[in-house]
Amino acid sequence: MPRYILSALAVILAACGAPPNIAMVTRTVPDAGLRTVFVATNRAFEDQHYTAGRESGVEYARFDVSIPPDREAGEVSWPQGPVPNLNTDFVVTDAGLYSTPAAFRSDFRAALMALPEESREVVVFVHGYNNNFASGLFRIAQMAHDYNTPGLTAHFAWPSAGNPFGYVFDRESALFSRDALENFLRDLAQAGARRILLVGHSLGGYVTMETLRQIRISGDDAVLNSLSGVVLVSPDIDIELFQSQARAVEPLPQPFIVVTSANDRALRLSAGITGRQNRLGSLGTAEDVAEFDITLVDISAFRADAGDWTNHSTFAASPSLIQLIQGLPAIGTGTAEIPVDLLSGTVLTVRNATQILLTPVTQ
Repeated sequence: MPRYILSALAVILAACGAPPNIAMVTRTVPDAGLRTVFVATNRAFEDQHYTAGRESGVEYARFDVSIPPDREAGEVSWPQGPVPNLNTDFVVTDAGLYSTPAAFRSDFRAALMALPEESREVVVFVHGYNNNFASGLFRIAQMAHDYNTPGLTAHFAWPSAGNPFGYVFDRESALFSRDALENFLRDLAQAGARRILLVGHSLGGYVTMETLRQIRISGDDAVLNSLSGVVLVSPDIDIELFQSQARAVEPLPQPFIVVTSANDRALRLSAGITGRQNRLGSLGTAEDVAEFDITLVDISAFRADAGDWTNHSTFAASPSLIQLIQGLPAIGTGTAEIPVDLLSGTVLTVRNATQILLTPVTQ
């Protein structure tokens, strides 16, 4: 591995600090938000917590996450000591494991049917590289809360090492997890989910594309008809590989959105490690994906918070971008529905692909 990559990873490691752990409490503060997250995972469960170990099956759980009131949009913090600060720290107020997939489907169906019919959508998040179980859970709860996602929130937690030096392990774990994600999506559909928005970040986009590909190839692709859209955020996928995956999946679920940034330093490191310079998440032009019916949303003008110098979590962590995206509910379904006062930039169309360049709102 080139020395500059090792040096960069060392900087990331130093910046990460201690990984988050799940703090359980029985109360919250009055102004705290609350997100219930349904979780499917193929991580091994040892010593009362999920590890980076791989399991061939899928386990299901449910977590109620308290969103602290004293924070900026995009910010995730966790207890630094034995006693959490409920005004600033993400904590879990209730949790439970399901004994069987059938028990999960039953509980999930009940939660879904309790919603008004127009709100019965499920948003499934697939985390990316360098996440332990707690960091993935808290990030998903934060995104669901800050973006005010409708319906139910679900999370596929695949066995990332949760270590900046575990990139190769993570890529192999992503491939290992295709069957587990497929089983999760099929269980959601069997539980009554008819509108599933699938969101994959970083290597989670890799897992997502590989899973969609194998579902289509299986011929039993009814679950694809349940997808109300796919969003790949900063996907760590080689361009030529994505082209191959997309051709196998076609027709792609709609809308199909790819969030890109030319300032994503983590994808630059990935390019150096893999020896392939073109990553889908740092794509600067629609030319390479013009044959597909997708929308590229370029967020290069935005930056993540100070804790993410790589700009790899900008979509989740930039307060100004969160404010902007909240005003663009129809992105990918037709640019005529995008409020022009919130969209400053250019919409480029190359055959099927559309590229939207977003810039910060100026007052």
